[in-house]
Amino acid sequence: MTEHASRRSRLCRSALSTGAVVTLAAALFAPAAVAAPAPSAAPAAAAPDIPVANVKAHLAQLQSIATANGGNRAHGRSGYKASIDYVKGTLDAAGFTTTLQTFSYNGSTGYNLVADWPGGDTSHVVMAGAHLDSVTGGPGINDNGSGSAGILETALAVSRAGLKPAKHLRFGWWGAEEYGMVGSTNYVKGLPAAERSKIDTYLNFDMIGSPNPGYFTYRYDTALDALFRDYFAGLGISTEQDFEGDGRSDHAPFQDAGIRVGGLFSGADYTKTSAQAAKWGGTAGQPFDRCYHSSCDTSANVNDTALDRMSDAIAYAVWTLSAGDTTPPTGTVFENTADVQIPDYGAAVTSDLAVTGRTGNAPATLQVGVDIKHTWRGDLVIDLVAPNGTTFRLKNSSGSDSAPNVQTTYTVNASAVPANGTWKLKVQDVGRQDTGYIDSWKLTF
Repeated sequence: MTEHASRRSRLCRSALSTGAVVTLAAALFAPAAVAAPAPSAAPAAAAPDIPVANVKAHLAQLQSIATANGGNRAHGRSGYKASIDYVKGTLDAAGFTTTLQTFSYNGSTGYNLVADWPGGDTSHVVMAGAHLDSVTGGPGINDNGSGSAGILETALAVSRAGLKPAKHLRFGWWGAEEYGMVGSTNYVKGLPAAERSKIDTYLNFDMIGSPNPGYFTYRYDTALDALFRDYFAGLGISTEQDFEGDGRSDHAPFQDAGIRVGGLFSGADYTKTSAQAAKWGGTAGQPFDRCYHSSCDTSANVNDTALDRMSDAIAYAVWTLSAGDTTPPTGTVFENTADVQIPDYGAAVTSDLAVTGRTGNAPATLQVGVDIKHTWRGDLVIDLVAPNGTTFRLKNSSGSDSAPNVQTTYTVNASAVPANGTWKLKVQDVGRQDTGYIDSWKLTF
């Protein structure tokens, strides 16, 4: 996972990313939700238990590769190429169709690996991915050997089971994530529009074995959030929605392209609270991963229990989604796609949405889809204003929220207000030096 950057360094990195020269070897293809959707249907075939010993064996291989290559597996270094070769060779032997893609960044060749499992409806693709590169300062075993190993062993379980999914299964290992999601961005941008539209779901797994772990789900899609939440509830584990990883990993390019995304996260450099320690165990007042982006992120920097549970959850999601059992929420949609500029450190602006033809009040699970392009989303305060003037706070400002854009779906209990009338999305920029606009927003009843 990429680091939180300061405002100035983040803007500089954005400029560097824009100037990167990309050559694809193959053009292949904020409060958060408050109401729980209905549980997902059970998978057509039971997902296997993923042996944590197998996942750890992959981590041992990545550790050995780092040790033999200057202590890291970073973009442009020999350790990264050896890592991608290891994963490719393992998948080739298991019957996957693999494609190695190359790109150029910072004067070095980078690599993505895409692996397709034969069969399934190729017009409906379920994809799981993780970044394989480390920072230059360490071997990157939790960040992100853990996610890479988890999806690798899940792919091998697909092969062992001879799975015949209804939907097509694809896995991806991304390069240069630590420089700002460079590899995954190149992959998504290199896909023709027709191929992008075939990806029904992208699941991202970046850090799933943190030594002081939390159990976080991506909150962007209510059905995918429910899928993971219900799985962990079956284990007696309560999850929380992730805010630390917003815009900091490889789901972001997929989300920007309009692909629904989900995933799991065990925490990075944020501090575990007393309430979280009471719920999950571990040590309050300490980071989820004290070795985040450090030389001590070795094979000793992994919690086996979290790694085991998260890997099993990956398999559960892959089996369930590829069987076609979980679909996006449905309902009547009202949308406004007109751009509204947001003044820097200025007055609030609103975008209106006229709702007609409804009966009675709005639902208790009103979905508010928001797409705001902004260079520093931590400056933004976002409200939904109902026709009767009732205001629902969707997102507060945050000085630590350094990522760009707000592209997510909130759930509000609007059952006490009339459905018909003019709804407003109200946005205010409360900090200086950044600009943006409301790109679009929608209500799903």
